[in-house]
Amino acid sequence: MATKDYQLAIKQFIDENYQTHQELARAIHAHPEVSNHEYYSSDLLAGQLEAYGFHVDKNVAGHPTAFDARYKASKPGATIVLLAEYDALPGIGHACGHNLYGNYSILAGAALKQIIDNIGGEIRVYGTPGEEGGENGSAKGSFVKYGYFDDVDAALSSHPGVKYQPSARLKAVKPVDIVFHGKSAHAAGNPEDGRSALEALIQTYNGINSLRLYLPDDVNIHGIITNGGEAPNVIPDYASARFYLRANTKFDAQDVYDKVEKVVEGAALTTGTTYEFGLFQNAVDDMVLTPLFEEVYASHYADLHIPESEIGTESVSSGSSDVGNVSHVVPTIEPYTSISETFIPGHSAAFKAAAISERGLNSIPIAAKLLALTALDLFEDEPLLERIKAQHAKNLRLQEQH
Repeated sequence: MATKDYQLAIKQFIDENYQTHQELARAIHAHPEVSNHEYYSSDLLAGQLEAYGFHVDKNVAGHPTAFDARYKASKPGATIVLLAEYDALPGIGHACGHNLYGNYSILAGAALKQIIDNIGGEIRVYGTPGEEGGENGSAKGSFVKYGYFDDVDAALSSHPGVKYQPSARLKAVKPVDIVFHGKSAHAAGNPEDGRSALEALIQTYNGINSLRLYLPDDVNIHGIITNGGEAPNVIPDYASARFYLRANTKFDAQDVYDKVEKVVEGAALTTGTTYEFGLFQNAVDDMVLTPLFEEVYASHYADLHIPESEIGTESVSSGSSDVGNVSHVVPTIEPYTSISETFIPGHSAAFKAAAISERGLNSIPIAAKLLALTALDLFEDEPLLERIKAQHAKNLRLQEQH
């Protein structure tokens, strides 16, 4: 079969099956589940992959709602991973469109399965919970840590957005908990016997505010007090806070982490308390971009008749995503698929509505085709894949040197 025949088979399969995934997207939207509690959503998507003939392992990489779905041809070839997200935001639900995101990748993977026996290689779909953070969040970091990308050539996914545009320059973030332990005493009767954990925490806040003066403009530190004591007339022996430490690269974020820990240590010394400081979930890395990979993806816009007015340019995001962790080990893209004709902010009621709108649901076959056709290019053109891997390695080295 020629490339055009493979492309036609992919498109035909998606056209024949996308309505199933629209129903799955509606069901997931109606049953929003937060990080590591996405049992309903995970089972729906994993079950669909099993129906398509994938071998699926559940409860992987230390996450009960994660899954690893694989189909391998008898002929050798590349190993390509499609990433699937399906977690919702606390309180508001699917205001980031992950009810669509997972379906984009699963339908694309199923379409590729129809032709991979002829071209050779392995297609995988990794179900990665908790992209929004939360309990044991950022599962892609766990997939990296447990070696799920050690034998992978490239990874791709698509995120719902306003325009069709390349992967964003995402920031790295260190999510940290800060805890102080002091000594309780009556605040009026015998304050000299106490050691205030809250005082240490307040000094930490003030110290971090002073630290901001000496940090690069790209650094963003924000946090909350999660426990400040029980009664105003009792010196707290326990106080805690949770912070996000963001920077343009994971190397800069580590530098901020080290500086903030010094602030915490100083506050403990000043107040006679002890402290705990560390990550409460996986760190999230910045996005290492691979422009050639992005170009291969965008080359299919014209074939799918996507209007130029709906195509955007590369964006810089002040946010973070664990897709960045994957991009530090293999070439990775996460371009955006349009689900709205007008601007809508992420994590908003408007985005939640768009994720279940007619345009949002109709984005499923478009994104699935773009993903599958791009993966097909990599499966078929080994020199292209090697150039992408070489460019990715170069960009990663440049960042490390910087």
